[in-house]
Amino acid sequence: MSTPLSEPQAPAQPDATNKPGWLAAWRIYLEPATLRMLALGFAAGLPLLLVLGTLSFRLREAGIDRATIGYLSWIGLAYGFKWVWSPLVDRLPLPGLTRWLGQRRGWLLLAQLGVAGGLIGMALADPRQGLHAVASFAVLVAFASATQDIALDAYRIESASTERQAALAAAYQAGYRLAMIWAGAGVLWLAARAEMVTLPGATPVYQNAAWTTAYLVMAASMLPGMLTVLLSPAVSRATATPPAAPGPLAWLRDAIVEPFLDFLRRYRWQAVLILALIAIYRVSDLIMGIMANPFYVDMGYSKDEVAAITKIYGLMMTLAGSFLGGALALRLGVMRVLMLGALLSAATNLLFAWLSTRGHDVTALIYVISADNLASGLASAAFIAYLSGLINVTYSATQYALFSSMYALAPKFVAGFSGEFVDAWGYGTFFTSTALLGVPVLVLVALAARAQRRD
Repeated sequence: MSTPLSEPQAPAQPDATNKPGWLAAWRIYLEPATLRMLALGFAAGLPLLLVLGTLSFRLREAGIDRATIGYLSWIGLAYGFKWVWSPLVDRLPLPGLTRWLGQRRGWLLLAQLGVAGGLIGMALADPRQGLHAVASFAVLVAFASATQDIALDAYRIESASTERQAALAAAYQAGYRLAMIWAGAGVLWLAARAEMVTLPGATPVYQNAAWTTAYLVMAASMLPGMLTVLLSPAVSRATATPPAAPGPLAWLRDAIVEPFLDFLRRYRWQAVLILALIAIYRVSDLIMGIMANPFYVDMGYSKDEVAAITKIYGLMMTLAGSFLGGALALRLGVMRVLMLGALLSAATNLLFAWLSTRGHDVTALIYVISADNLASGLASAAFIAYLSGLINVTYSATQYALFSSMYALAPKFVAGFSGEFVDAWGYGTFFTSTALLGVPVLVLVALAARAQRRD
């Protein structure tokens, strides 16, 4: 476990004398902490699509207009504001659970129970009879999922040394993406299998009972994550947690104000540059992703095609990108891979603009998904490693929640208007515009890398 630094702490960079060999770089994925993060990443990745991507497919099939679907994507802003309650996750003990499981695992289990309960509510609601119930339970899932992310990110950072964070990030991403296969392709496959048979040639009719079955299975799929929490060891925070200050005002200062002041003290003028980079690094992918599923529906792709190509095959490509990004970060350094990920993520959005001119073209969809998801996985692994290197472990949950909230906040807010943009300008212009949003990201990565070298 690393110790707090008084000077700006950059992500570990390899040098000519201590660079690990390729075999050692890949063997790290067999360590217990890495394998444990694979399982916990699955629990973290399950809820996201069920309240954003897959939900947008379900709502579009139910006849909900694109503008409303775009606005409902603001449910995802819960992930952008998780820094607000992250000090509670960092410091506030839970009656019974903290004594039993410890601070991190206690909050993890509580959050997972909240996710499962919200998914059950979404399963039993029908969007055709009003979106309020569906939206309310989706907010619960998003809030509980964001809380799980806070506790899990802190657990990951505190469970391994800094040089191993890229590998843990890759394993986390692998589990996360496997869960997204299940929450994306799996839920579509379950819903398709649960539908009542219709006459050949008949117009497909939305069947809410099929979605009820699929979402109940998703709720049950949180059980492995709960079991992993119960079987995982608690992390020792004896060297990371300062003594509790007396009085409620002192506690609030230490829990809420001090983590942010610590970051500003350590990075000084660089803090503005770092926060700007974090805020927009994934802007191209996050804004484009909200309209991806409505795009597939409007292009005439079936549930089975979307499940097989974009959810199963596509997420396998993301896994490959994640592991590649983790290994490259260990060999070449985080900043180089961060730049490569930013470049590829923006460029691959142009492929979607080309795809929008092809109509229902399964072969073209496979090519586009291959490139886009490989780039996304590589960028995600490098980005998580970069964020982890910025953390003072004394405030791991609060500071990481701040960073990971910032990267989602602005893109998810802008994405709420994506449906109206597509209605006005079409899919081609929309995807091209999201690609152009990646240009400022490249500039900020270059400036951050230059500032890091100078220090």
